[in-house]
Amino acid sequence: MESLDLRVLADALAWKRAGHAVTLVTVVETWGSAPRPPGALLAVRDDGVVSGSVSGGCVEDDLIARTKAALAAGTADQTSAKPSLIAYGVTKEEAARFGLPCGGTLRLVQEPLREVSWVETLLARTAEHRLLARTLHLASGEVVLADAVRGQGMAFDGQTLTTVFGPKWRLLLIGAGQLSQAVARMAGMLDFEVLVCDPREEYAAVLEIEGVQRVAGMPDDVVRELLPDAHTAIVALTHDPKLDDMALLEALKSAAFYVGALGSRRNQATRKQRLAEHFDLSADELARLHGPVGLSIGAKTPAEIAVSIVAEIVQVKNAVSAAVARTPGCTVV
Repeated sequence: MESLDLRVLADALAWKRAGHAVTLVTVVETWGSAPRPPGALLAVRDDGVVSGSVSGGCVEDDLIARTKAALAAGTADQTSAKPSLIAYGVTKEEAARFGLPCGGTLRLVQEPLREVSWVETLLARTAEHRLLARTLHLASGEVVLADAVRGQGMAFDGQTLTTVFGPKWRLLLIGAGQLSQAVARMAGMLDFEVLVCDPREEYAAVLEIEGVQRVAGMPDDVVRELLPDAHTAIVALTHDPKLDDMALLEALKSAAFYVGALGSRRNQATRKQRLAEHFDLSADELARLHGPVGLSIGAKTPAEIAVSIVAEIVQVKNAVSAAVARTPGCTVV
């Protein structure tokens, strides 16, 4: 899933608490060229305000009109209404009318949000970096939550819809200098949860970026306590081996999907030798280290280097996701 879908649920929860009627719409099947993948989520408020997307804008207007018309006609009593299936683009004419590209077809589940306890639980558990599977029974509208495993994808058999929700991608930066601040800002715009660890007060004192959390402690302790998972990237940017190596020796043994460190090729070779000799890191663990960190784009300024670093993190993240998506029956989580 995408963290966008967690924001959709957070919006839906806020609207429901404010007294609005809310309808959730989930993509369950696509044919042809579809703008949004199975599992994509949209929330429609009773006044037509929306959060999320199921088609990139092609059918949202019609969904809004359907929802408002049902409410106006009194046929959408959300305490008893049940989920239903909607299809768009079944014919070439309909695909053209709704602007679906290349004759694409969408099959959607439309679901009145009857109660919010499951939304509250799901948001709380994913905030704890847990993966959850949500199963909707179409016949009754009942929702059941259960723990999920990485690689588990959306499943729909016509009677039950199971979608997987996971934690936000997060990035731990070791160092709070100018480069780290640039990386933090860019990663924040990509919806990463950004954490920064720097025990040097003269650097950490200037870290004032909205949405970026400073984590106190020494780098190795912080990495260990973070319990890095497959949604976590760790990048060491202090250029001080005493600090960077402390973080790396824990990060390279963790489940983090990306571990990188600032430094030239010569410095990286020296670092790997040092880590192998003094910290007993294996060849496989050392091979996980991205260094010099970032894509080779001729970057020179801190902002350009930050672009290269964030781009490589996204490249690795999406390569992992693409491998999962190629597995039959799976979608990216």
